[in-house]
Amino acid sequence: MMGFGMDAIPFITEPVSTTQVDGLPIYNFGIGHSNNIDAATVESFGLEWTKFNHFTDCEIEDIASRHYFDIVKPEWTENKRVLDVGCGTGRWTRFVAARALTVDAVDPSDAVETASKFLADRSNVRLSRAAVDELPFADTSFDFVFSLGVLHHIPDTSLAMKQCVSKLKQGGFFLVYLYYSFDNKGPVFKFLFRVSNGVRKIISGLNEGAKNILCDIIAVTVYLPLVFTGWCFKKAGLSKLAQQMPLHFYIGKTFNVIRNDARDRFGTPLEQRFTKNEIRLMMEDSGLTDIIFSDKEPYWHAVGKKE
Repeated sequence: MMGFGMDAIPFITEPVSTTQVDGLPIYNFGIGHSNNIDAATVESFGLEWTKFNHFTDCEIEDIASRHYFDIVKPEWTENKRVLDVGCGTGRWTRFVAARALTVDAVDPSDAVETASKFLADRSNVRLSRAAVDELPFADTSFDFVFSLGVLHHIPDTSLAMKQCVSKLKQGGFFLVYLYYSFDNKGPVFKFLFRVSNGVRKIISGLNEGAKNILCDIIAVTVYLPLVFTGWCFKKAGLSKLAQQMPLHFYIGKTFNVIRNDARDRFGTPLEQRFTKNEIRLMMEDSGLTDIIFSDKEPYWHAVGKKE
């Protein structure tokens, strides 16, 4: 595997500092001047990724290949320069780094410290702490840019998407995952979402200890029973019925993933949701064409080509 050096995309601004922890160095560009950031949400994710700081390569490979990169052709990332916006622990960075020439992974939160250790064996990865509106790279620098489960936690999602796409070369591809507004679901799912969203607004405002305890309780008392029921339906040959169950996405997932996603779902202060059409319009407005939406969960993730 090749490392950085001559292959690196140069920074257009000097980092404020460089942190050398027990892992990859972290280039700190500061987030104090960002106009498109929610400080409480950034802090929440920093704490979340400190708690959920390890995933097996099997978990990553399974989820990434089946649920996020299912619409990505291998040649779009193989031996290419890639940018991961909102890398968190670096799960998806790790997946792509096994294929790419280089991966620049950026996050505004303390999660970069977790990612530094988690990605220590990936010599072709470079970590930066920066906000989406202060990405330290020149426009049209990368062959492939992705942001999974991030931009809906930013106040102006449309602007953030444009800023991501601006770093993409002409002919490059942008992969995005944004929470859906249940536009492909019936009234029961929409009602359950309204109830759960009310719970999220309460839990996300609590202190970290209480938040973690309540999210774990939800994982055990809500997620697991529903997932187990769906699994039973599937094993009984009732796959269509299993797919109609809430949280059927987690059938076959590890408890670590379920706990993490319960914390993500109920512990995050700022969350926005979009219809498939709204996402398509944002992607087109960002200069993307040939847009493809996956017909698989999680909804909605899509990829588009920069004109």
